[in-house]
Amino acid sequence: MPSPAREAAVDALPAPLPWLVLAVQHVLVMYAGAVAVPLIVAGALHLSRVDTAFLVSADLFCCGLATLVQSLGLGAFGIRLPVVMAATFASVGPMIAIGGNPQLGLPYVYGANLVAGVIGILAAPLIGRLLKLFPPVVTGTVITAIGLTLIGVAVNWAAGGVGAPDYGAPANLAIAAAVLLGVLALLRHARGFVANIGVLLGLVAGMVLAALLGRVDLAGLGAAPWLAWVEPFHFGLPRFEPWSIVTMTVVLFIVFVESTGMFLALGEIVERPVDRATLVRGLRVDGLATVLGGVFNAFPDTSFSQNIGLVSLTGVKSRWVCVLAGALLILLGLIPKLAVLVAAIPPAVLGGAGLVMFGMVTANGIRVLGQVDFAGRRHNLMIVAVSLALALAPVVAPHLFDRLPKALGPLLHSGILLATLAAVALNAWFNGLGRGEAVATLEEGAEPV
Repeated sequence: MPSPAREAAVDALPAPLPWLVLAVQHVLVMYAGAVAVPLIVAGALHLSRVDTAFLVSADLFCCGLATLVQSLGLGAFGIRLPVVMAATFASVGPMIAIGGNPQLGLPYVYGANLVAGVIGILAAPLIGRLLKLFPPVVTGTVITAIGLTLIGVAVNWAAGGVGAPDYGAPANLAIAAAVLLGVLALLRHARGFVANIGVLLGLVAGMVLAALLGRVDLAGLGAAPWLAWVEPFHFGLPRFEPWSIVTMTVVLFIVFVESTGMFLALGEIVERPVDRATLVRGLRVDGLATVLGGVFNAFPDTSFSQNIGLVSLTGVKSRWVCVLAGALLILLGLIPKLAVLVAAIPPAVLGGAGLVMFGMVTANGIRVLGQVDFAGRRHNLMIVAVSLALALAPVVAPHLFDRLPKALGPLLHSGILLATLAAVALNAWFNGLGRGEAVATLEEGAEPV
């Protein structure tokens, strides 16, 4: 069981300067992934540059609000752990399908989000009752799957970003390698606060190097306003259509499954195991974030695994760091000029840091699996083997499921979700749902086996 001192680390308030710097580090780590969803949706729906910029600002604003509630807590809402919320890629396909339908459009997307979010808030306690399905063999597998599936993201960043005309250029790889070596050197030789912000310092150094090489694009910075309010219902009042509501509700329940795995993983990392009540509070914020997305023209949000990797790497467990990160995200959403500046960080710079962070998530998963009984219960090996194989299937073969119904896309193209569902199902099959050592739950406070 974690000691009171270790549990107190989650609630500890850092000194002002470290607090700000650590929060900025969290924002930089998740920014590229966060803005990818609105950019993809805007591009697919052929929105204007002005509307695209608005979607990005709205997304950041809602990410910040959701992060504040999740990390700080608000009554029955919020897991009160170091969580940063951002738009889920599971929503991309359905939102494009609804928004691109000539008979529907974005008002129907946001109407569906409003209803789905309310349903999610009401259903969260039912999902929380499934916590016994996540013993250590499952949580360890999910943590490992999160890290393994994210490594591909870091590699693509290091190459310059998927679709970049200079993908794989030696300059991109050199920048990524320099950031990687810089972060490793800081982690090896630095101490205290400097070691904790090793990722941020590596990103700053990489940004300077990229600028010297002429690879930082500040286009649009001058034209961006300093202040712009995120207007509710920017694309019109929400409208409602049954199948659109069903579709976005399914997306939210997919987010619930993914979030459950991530919350349990984070609980292990910060040494504050997640019980049923805590899980329900966290899932309610997923629903609340979807409601906010319906009001402010954004997207369903989920806990971002990149930031879980950062917590694992730095060892800084204070939820107040993510509270401030949420406030900074709100600020970025209200100040487009700052948003453009942060967006100018080249993907190659993010890639070098991402390799360290996502590798650390994988290592943490292996650490948890090291406490599982594989000798006496050899079927646990099968649970891990099949689940991780399924996690990597959409990563190594992105077009594997292209011929299957598009409605299954959010499920089949999420390696984390496939691994979570497989691990839960196989554990129930092989180990059952009793209270023996193989299925001791975090909720009961049992030691992993």
